Amino acid sequence: MLVLAIDTATPAVTTGLVQLDAVAGPRTLAERVTVNARAHGELLTPHVQAVLAEADVRLGDVDAVVCGAGPGPFTGLRVGLVTAAALGHALDRPVYPVATPDAIAWEVFRAGGEGAELLVVTDARRREVYWARYDTTGARVDGPNVERPADLAARLAGMVVRRAVGQGAELYADVLGLPVAAPSFPSPAGLVGAAAEALLSHARPGPLTPLYLRRPDAVEPGARKRVSQA
Repeated sequence: MLVLAIDTATPAVTTGLVQLDAVAGPRTLAERVTVNARAHGELLTPHVQAVLAEADVRLGDVDAVVCGAGPGPFTGLRVGLVTAAALGHALDRPVYPVATPDAIAWEVFRAGGEGAELLVVTDARRREVYWARYDTTGARVDGPNVERPADLAARLAGMVVRRAVGQGAELYADVLGLPVAAPSFPSPAGLVGAAAEALLSHARPGPLTPLYLRRPDAVEPGARKRVSQA
């Protein structure tokens, strides 16, 4: 099964072409990952074209699309979701949303990280982080949430988690007080691995609903003030 993977929920513009096998799991044929929080719109489509060219595959050969659904900032996150939706519609292929922290966690547990709970922390900007917690089997048991690092650190006192991954964990390692390991960002293999069960069973994809977690900055204007007559 040939899967195109996309994620723009973090500062990394992530794209890859992944071969998914029921026994061997995902195998990355080509990938492009560029860390540039201001260039999701400019880089995503060229990245897709580049991985297809490197793998010598036509876009029509893709069997499915997997897209990171966040949480992430509005501007970057919507680029990936809209692109994935457009490709799925044009190719008549299913598009599977994946929570971005799930993709990061999948890679950790695939590499032999079983036996200890895991905290995935990504940068939410505005001095906040997105986070999710995973049990010893790699199943998500809390989150995704958005919070200030100091508030998350206070929560850790009641958790058994002893390790963290993700760019947010790196940025606020001194606040969280946890050992930080790789990866910083999701990989194409992690995105496909997190969706592997649904992909291989040809399950109906869930809705492409972005995980913004924050209330929108824009608000409806209030009532107009009355102007008194002189």
